[in-house]
Amino acid sequence: MEEKYLTQEGLDKLKKELEYLKKEGRIEVAEKLKEAISFGDLSENAAYDEAKENQSILESKIVDLERLINSAKVIEDHQGNGWVKIGSYVTIKGESGEEKYHIVGEEEANPLESRISFKSPLGKELMDKPKGAEVKIETPRGVLKYKILKID
Repeated sequence: MEEKYLTQEGLDKLKKELEYLKKEGRIEVAEKLKEAISFGDLSENAAYDEAKENQSILESKIVDLERLINSAKVIEDHQGNGWVKIGSYVTIKGESGEEKYHIVGEEEANPLESRISFKSPLGKELMDKPKGAEVKIETPRGVLKYKILKID
C-alpha cells in the first residue's frame, strides 16, 4: 500500500471526520432508510433507493478514510535544514512577485490555501532544492521561472 503524506493537522482532521461518519453519519443514514421503508413497497420506492445509495456512499467514504489514515505518514515541518522537503514552507519569487507555499502530500493540497503537493509541477521542481536555487516550470503559456528566497 502506498504511503500517503499528511501533516499532523490533516491527519487529525481526517480522524475527526471518520469518527463523525461512523457515528452521526450512520445514524442519519439509518433514520432516512427507516423513513423510506415506512413508505411501503420497496420495489417502486425512490426514497428507499436514494437512502440505500447514500448508505453505500457513506460506507465507501468510511473505508477510504480508514485506508488513508492507516497508510498515512505524518510529515514534520522541516525548518532550518536548508533544503525543500515535504512539510517545508517555501517563499519563491517569480514574475508576479513573491509567493509562499507549504509543500504537502496530495491529500492536503489546496492551491487556494497556498498548500501545494510535492507531486505537482511546481512542487516537483522545488523538492530537494536549496535556498537561492532557480527552477523552471513549463506551462501551456510558456516557461515560468522562480527563485527560492526562503525555506522554513
